[in-house]
Amino acid sequence: MKTLNVNLGQRSYPIYIGPNLIGEPEFYDRHIHSSQVMVVTNQTVAPLYLGRVLANLAGRQIAQVILTDGESYKTMASAMQIFDELLSRKFSRNATLIALGGGVIGDLAGFSAACYQRGIPFMQIPTTLLAQVDSSVGGKTAVNHPLGKNMIGAFYQPQCVLADTSLLNTLPDRELSAGLAEVIKYGLIRDAQFFSWLEDNIEALLMRDAEALAHAIERSCANKAEVVAADERETGERATLNLGHTFGHAIETGMGYGVFLHGEAVAIGMCQAADLSRRLGWLNDDDVSRIEHILQRCRLPTTPPTNLDADRFLELMAVDKKNVDGKLRLILLEEIGRATLPVSVDVDTLRSTLETGSRK
Repeated sequence: MKTLNVNLGQRSYPIYIGPNLIGEPEFYDRHIHSSQVMVVTNQTVAPLYLGRVLANLAGRQIAQVILTDGESYKTMASAMQIFDELLSRKFSRNATLIALGGGVIGDLAGFSAACYQRGIPFMQIPTTLLAQVDSSVGGKTAVNHPLGKNMIGAFYQPQCVLADTSLLNTLPDRELSAGLAEVIKYGLIRDAQFFSWLEDNIEALLMRDAEALAHAIERSCANKAEVVAADERETGERATLNLGHTFGHAIETGMGYGVFLHGEAVAIGMCQAADLSRRLGWLNDDDVSRIEHILQRCRLPTTPPTNLDADRFLELMAVDKKNVDGKLRLILLEEIGRATLPVSVDVDTLRSTLETGSRK
């Protein structure tokens, strides 16, 4: 097992990475300081892992909420299901939530924990690669709105993250590939050596080689922990973690939540960001080809949906948290391994990427 730490003073917490961790009672005893515990999960994960988590919570007052699976259910209505259960069980402000699932469950449970009685402890047990390397770390919690993804939320840190790599054995291939998009992102924005390692080891990751996956998860979490420790509330460097996300969120919202997995939309968005970076003179053709090629090897899409035109993209991208005073700002790449802070881009140049870009 590897242990990383997210250093945030009194809000610091560990990330545990290794196989078969959810069956170890020591992690629950160490981070749950209440007799009241609620597990939030979904209909896909519950039959696989809920029983194993509950077995470690004996002697406590236990509740559970099993939500419908899917991005389209990351809504206030789902959060209200969690609040309804907490209130009906008369759970107090020192109760603990456990998020058992992928990014949707982590975001929902974290958002609910941030809001219930103005904040109760919660614990992340991410069950997808994307959640283990990205959404479970850093304290971003949110629900979606029909007009924009993750626009209603809070910064709220967990007590710990339990990244059990054995849970990835039941992950569908499509979900594994989607998670690799976020892994690749870390190499692109701040870790060129890791990007080169990924180019050499993508096949091992796709084959679920345990050693390769553990290394990729550890390196990704270490990168994110460093960024979050330096900029918890995204006033500077943390924004670089959103490479490809402004484009990707536009795709998710415009096509309907759930049509594209988050990692798939981000993969397309990173290709669009790379194309725009080339137009601005930062990346060359070989750089863009390397980015597109590694994503294609992961069986990820690299071109935007044809029924989302430039005007619609611009309309959707206008609803983004990085924008300031109505001006669109994007994370781009100065080189592989180094991202920009949010930059304003000439609309005509951006439109050129949206109209042609990687649509080859």
